[in-house]
Amino acid sequence: MRRRRFNAAAGAIALAWPLAAGAQPVSRPSVGFLFSESEANSAFRAPAFRQGLKDAGYVDGDNVTIEFRWADGYRSRLPELAADLVARKVAVICAGNVNCALAAKAVAGSTPIVFLTAGDPIQEGFVASFNRPGGTATGVRIFSASLIGKRLQLLHDMVPAAAVHGLLVNPANPTAAAQMASAAEAAATIGIRLVVVKASDERGLDAAFDSLIQQQAGALAVGADPYFNDRGKQLIGLAARYRMPAIYEWRESTAAGGLMSYGTSLFDAFRSLGVYTGRILKGEKPAEMPVLQQTRFELVINTKTANALGLKVPPLLLAQAEEVVE
Repeated sequence: MRRRRFNAAAGAIALAWPLAAGAQPVSRPSVGFLFSESEANSAFRAPAFRQGLKDAGYVDGDNVTIEFRWADGYRSRLPELAADLVARKVAVICAGNVNCALAAKAVAGSTPIVFLTAGDPIQEGFVASFNRPGGTATGVRIFSASLIGKRLQLLHDMVPAAAVHGLLVNPANPTAAAQMASAAEAAATIGIRLVVVKASDERGLDAAFDSLIQQQAGALAVGADPYFNDRGKQLIGLAARYRMPAIYEWRESTAAGGLMSYGTSLFDAFRSLGVYTGRILKGEKPAEMPVLQQTRFELVINTKTANALGLKVPPLLLAQAEEVVE
């Protein structure tokens, strides 16, 4: 009798256990990752973001789920993708550039946003101040638009015979005027003539290179703009077709065949986005998390492209380079 009672009790526990376990599933938060380029053109961004999350104690598929949304180079898709992330009730939205951040901000409501921007997040309306953002957004500021003068100097060092340098800007970018002013000042200091060409679509890019050739530009500085990053392969192809030495924002353009680049490390920036996202998941408030400012810069040179253009890379530039692509 005693054995029968024990077996009956054990059976009751066995029946009850899966019900209890099923009634209390392990909660796994989800975070949204919104970016304007395609996944194929952004191969390093997802790993860098995952690394940052891991550094903060979160592993995708283990104790967090990442909802990736790629706009494939079509900025017009960003509002729809951002709204989808909000509808799925993600805990945090990571916005990979200013256009992504603006799209997220328009629909996020109380959902925290961790942004990446090359501009001034105060002027862009994301935060009240760098030290105390004061709202539901914080993130990482990278220096890019303000480096246009330095890029022109490096380009002149690479192509000293070029008396005319071009600057490509997107007129729709709020930093375009500041970039042009900074470039004009640098050109006057260097002693070169600067011609500015503008583009905001594919047709404009083709016309811009035609204009550069007509104005006898011997080198080109590509301005800071998400659209130009989205169309990186096209820009590199046009530069190769017209045999135009060009300098870009990010090392990824140089790795893809561009001549050279100068800017902050995007891998470090996206890793920082992951760390900040993890900290918010742990309960920290964006309002109290200072905006991070990336201050490590890297010069990257593609010697294969230099050879194809008939350029000999000066030893001084090689010595300054963080990385040489051969």
